[in-house]
Amino acid sequence: MRRCGLDFASESIDWIRQKLREEPSTSRRSLARDLCDRMGWKAASGRAKEAACRMALKALDEEGVIDFGKSDAPVRVEGKARARPCVAIEAAPIACELRELGHVEIEMVTSRYSKAAGIFRQLLDGYHYLGSGPLCGAQIRYLVHSSQLGYIGAVVFSSAAWVVKQRDEFIGWTEAARRHNLQQVVCNSRFLILPSVRVKNLASYLLARCSRRIVKDWKQRYGIAPVLLETFVDPRRFSATSYRAANWLCAGKTSGRRAAQREGGEGAKEIFLYPLHKGWQRILCTEPQIRLGQRGRARDGADWVEEELGTVQFYDPRLSRRLYSLVRDFYRQPQAPIPQACQSRAKSKAAYRFLDNERVSMERVLVAHIESSIERIKAERVVLAAQDTTTLNYTSHRATEGLGPIGTQRKGSVGLVVHDTMAFNEQGTPLGLLDVQCWARDRKEKRKKDRRKQLPIDQKESAKWIRSYQAVGEVQKLCPETMLVSVGDRESDIYELFLEATQHPDGPKLLVRCERSRNRKTEAGYLWEQVSKEPVAGILVVEVPRKGCQLARDAKLEVRYGQFTLTPPRDRNYRPIEVSMVYVREIDYSKAVKSPLEWMLLTTVEVRNFEQACERVSWYARRWGIEVYHRTLKSGCRIEDRRLERAESLQACLAIDMVVAWRIYHLTKLSRESPDLPCTVFFEEDEWKPLYMFVNKTLQLPDKPPTLREMTRMVASLGGFLGRKGDGEPGTTTLWRGILAATYIKATYLLLLPNLRAGP
Repeated sequence: MRRCGLDFASESIDWIRQKLREEPSTSRRSLARDLCDRMGWKAASGRAKEAACRMALKALDEEGVIDFGKSDAPVRVEGKARARPCVAIEAAPIACELRELGHVEIEMVTSRYSKAAGIFRQLLDGYHYLGSGPLCGAQIRYLVHSSQLGYIGAVVFSSAAWVVKQRDEFIGWTEAARRHNLQQVVCNSRFLILPSVRVKNLASYLLARCSRRIVKDWKQRYGIAPVLLETFVDPRRFSATSYRAANWLCAGKTSGRRAAQREGGEGAKEIFLYPLHKGWQRILCTEPQIRLGQRGRARDGADWVEEELGTVQFYDPRLSRRLYSLVRDFYRQPQAPIPQACQSRAKSKAAYRFLDNERVSMERVLVAHIESSIERIKAERVVLAAQDTTTLNYTSHRATEGLGPIGTQRKGSVGLVVHDTMAFNEQGTPLGLLDVQCWARDRKEKRKKDRRKQLPIDQKESAKWIRSYQAVGEVQKLCPETMLVSVGDRESDIYELFLEATQHPDGPKLLVRCERSRNRKTEAGYLWEQVSKEPVAGILVVEVPRKGCQLARDAKLEVRYGQFTLTPPRDRNYRPIEVSMVYVREIDYSKAVKSPLEWMLLTTVEVRNFEQACERVSWYARRWGIEVYHRTLKSGCRIEDRRLERAESLQACLAIDMVVAWRIYHLTKLSRESPDLPCTVFFEEDEWKPLYMFVNKTLQLPDKPPTLREMTRMVASLGGFLGRKGDGEPGTTTLWRGILAATYIKATYLLLLPNLRAGP
């Protein structure tokens, strides 16, 4: 959860609660100091963010997330308000030219207890309609001194306003960019020239000098160089001539409500902005890079949806609640269109608005799921990150904007290309997505294939494999005790991918199936010719799943392995790379097998014996799981049947469907990996109870919940799974059908629950 600009992971909340239990008398100030040291929360100046942390702890206490018990806030004694000091500074009326003022010095007030601070307060309290304060946040105060007249004015810069609609629209930044870059905007909150001083061009002269100086002074004090100044002018009092003369830009007006409530102003104020950097708009509109591992996984969510996506950052709790609602609706009815899944006109309208919201994106939705996936990965010894590409065909509804060509030009199909990476443990259970790349090909870009040898790798579509590997590398940094292996099929056999893997010894490993047409070479000749000379190390039996009309079978493979040095392609100035090789070829297969297995696997993981070679083969065999996942996404969640106006909206919807498809697939594999777990690890109480009663035709519940395997088979039986001796375990198809039927059973159960409790 995020409070006051600080991210509180589940581990941080647990630590705070433990600290309060051990030391009940600790204060927020002391706890904030310890927490900042623990989490490394520091401002750009290097100071700990103690003030923000104290405010965040207070908010968490008020929300009931933590409990301070008796408030440690100091007791305030009611008394008379302190009177403002009498103004001791008087300046005789003067009207002259700017040069006649003599030397004009802009003096910074360095301490609240200094003589300059007293003079500053006297000037503003005596002559400025807003007084000397209070001012919020960071601030720098200046006094204007003339060698001829003495003190003639004051200027104050402070933290920028949090939200101003017209200003934010003028800048053009997003919510995330505003929150990240607002500290680079500084507000000119007070500007005073004594009313007795009438000097032409003095105001614009002082504004220009202060604008140049504030950049250096603000950076020196707070460690941040501002790129934009703002100020607010009451048009009923001032015409803002000085700001216009100093080239400040008018960005509109405020709403006026906050000014009237907090500062005694009357109505809306004009907004003026002054850029301090040529690229100010580009700097302010740059969104922060989403970093993994900062928030962890939400452990205290109401259900699996809030636990899985509880760390999503929309900066608006309403959007988060709508996301949770949509995921629940999509999961209850995976194959249903949006209106059918939402079950009401109001919820359907809200769903379409949510998907069309500019603040909702595929990346922002999935990063919360990836955070949860990382937590599951940390519990594994080896994790296989299988990456693959699929296309989504939306040819039947071309009205969607932003689609691109897929397939051949002759067919004229349009849609989106998706390249995703799914993490599997060694048993094949999907742990979650680690990276998703989704794009539409450019309709104008044709015959790119003919120029592939001249283009650098970053301009090719093949760069998707490297980007996926780099994303897995970020996860590897967060899971040092787990070995991640990036697994790809023959399309990923590109030399640049191996170069990327060998440049990072501590990064994830690589396992790729070699494409024979690539004609890979070693120092001694062609790779395939060298492999055939290696002796057979042993025989391995691999279970091959059903594919189309070809039935599932046990393939008998002869195994060879070795160490080789690959030489780079002739047209590339790359260095040679060391890889291990495992070659398997199917033998003794029947005539019904049309495509016997033959794999050449190249890996950066060392292979020194037959057992290690067999393990690498079993790792690659788990890559089939991502193809099952894609089938679940397309057939189970019917993502290609979604009807939305923009490709961006489709991508946001795709993110939700991808989480739902993972959940269904996860249940399928988890019930096989850990069949004896209680079903409560996956099913809520109001889910497994009605399903048990419906399948077993009884109102009597068992003394303890059924196992996960038993409940999974009950769900699958609603989707057509017969459970015969030779049927094996249920798959994703029968599960997503069963989940739909179980939804209606649960709704009926909740409707009749009061009568069931009342009894006959």
